[in-house]
Amino acid sequence: MSDLSNYRKSYEKSELQENNIPEDPINLFHRWFYEVEEFGGVDEVNAMTVSTIGLDGFPKARVVLLKKFNEEGFVFYTNYNSEKGKAIQQNPNICLSFFWHSMERQVIIKGIAEKTSKLDSDNYFASRPDGSKLGAIVSPQSEVIPNREFLEDKLKELEKEFEGKEIPRPENWGGFLVRPVEVEFWQGRPNRLHDRIRYRLLEDYIWKIERLSS
Repeated sequence: MSDLSNYRKSYEKSELQENNIPEDPINLFHRWFYEVEEFGGVDEVNAMTVSTIGLDGFPKARVVLLKKFNEEGFVFYTNYNSEKGKAIQQNPNICLSFFWHSMERQVIIKGIAEKTSKLDSDNYFASRPDGSKLGAIVSPQSEVIPNREFLEDKLKELEKEFEGKEIPRPENWGGFLVRPVEVEFWQGRPNRLHDRIRYRLLEDYIWKIERLSS
């Protein structure tokens, strides 16, 4: 067994105080996101972990790219027939998390997912490179396939079929909007006394701000 007990780091880059945060978590997320983008040196600042409860009853997490966020929530795109797509449609209560190690920051978002409009999915699909569009058609995401060549051969067929033509969005591919009900911001601090600020959405759609013990 590998002993990792000596893996330690002191977090000392910043702090998170109640007197310097907005009333709405989306505004704080916006601030943190662009601070990481500008100063954090992160290749894909929009990479997030999406956690769902699968059809088999087990939780599962995977990294997905955030494509949009606003006052309504957070949007990503996927194959609706994939493992996570089916899981979300059965149980829309999901969790998104971001860990920006260079800034010693983490954001955990509990929310309820719903499909975006067909227009929204169409518009985003149209903005993708042709290779990504064809990939969405080629891949029976999460299904067992015989080998890598299965996908590559199918891609070659579709490249010929759609050469010089518009590539339509598959009906089973589109976006999910995650409407947050709880957002926690974590800022690493020395001595493991980290700053944790939680926003909870109350019934009157007002966010309650609470500090949690590290």
